[in-house]
Amino acid sequence: MKTSLIGALAATLLAGTGALACAAPAQAAPTSPTTARTAAAPAVTVNFAGTVALSDCSGSVVRMPNSVSTDPALVLTNGHCLETGMPDPGQVIVNQPSSRSFTLLSASGGRLGTLRASKVVYSTMTDTDVTLYQLNTTYAAIQQRYGISPLTISPDHPVAGDAIKVVSGYWKTTYSCSIDGFVYRLDEGDWTWKDSVRYTSTCNTIGGTSGSPVIDTATGLLVAVNNTGNENGETCTVDNPCEVDQNGNVTVHEGTNYAEETYLLTACFAPGNKLQLTLPGCVLPTP
Repeated sequence: MKTSLIGALAATLLAGTGALACAAPAQAAPTSPTTARTAAAPAVTVNFAGTVALSDCSGSVVRMPNSVSTDPALVLTNGHCLETGMPDPGQVIVNQPSSRSFTLLSASGGRLGTLRASKVVYSTMTDTDVTLYQLNTTYAAIQQRYGISPLTISPDHPVAGDAIKVVSGYWKTTYSCSIDGFVYRLDEGDWTWKDSVRYTSTCNTIGGTSGSPVIDTATGLLVAVNNTGNENGETCTVDNPCEVDQNGNVTVHEGTNYAEETYLLTACFAPGNKLQLTLPGCVLPTP
């Protein structure tokens, strides 16, 4: 999990002022079979607009495909970035009061102002690793005051081979790579995540990048949320996730980093950005 900042700060200092140290190159990892897009679309401009910095993580202001400007705005980050502590395996938190603050960034990464949560809409580290906050303001109000629009969560499963950017509001750093493939099961410590995104080696994310939006550069849509990586080759330990296939075979790819898909979220929100876990097609874990 990418919230450990001590090692990341040390790496930054060793790399020199303004630079981030690169993790070890990822070992070769098998790519899950999938159908790639047949025609390359022109890349969209991806910057820090819509991203936020938390006290120890990254995040973004997001909307569902059916969200409207008058809806209360949402902020997406990881489940393990929850301010009250990491949810236990099997634990799902819904509609929990929160007053957490977020630093909203401009397109260039400058500080625009502070946003504040009114509640935790949904948080879990079971099957996925997400926290969604509801803010005490609307998308329209954010647009009017700061000129910032939310990132839209794609309703579709991401595609292997697609170019992506991981945008960290905490570090004000962008990582560029492609989706290498998908992991049937990703085990880390006591937690298990399903159908995780595996990056190619150039997305060498570090502590503090947890919760960063993963953006498809062809569409500009948010397709995943950055959450972890194998730091030193250990097997299935905290900060060293392992891949488990359908037959139970375990593989470890030191230096490889991962994200959790977000399209599942879109099937669980009714109009008005209202969480409704009983909606047809919603398969998120329930309390």
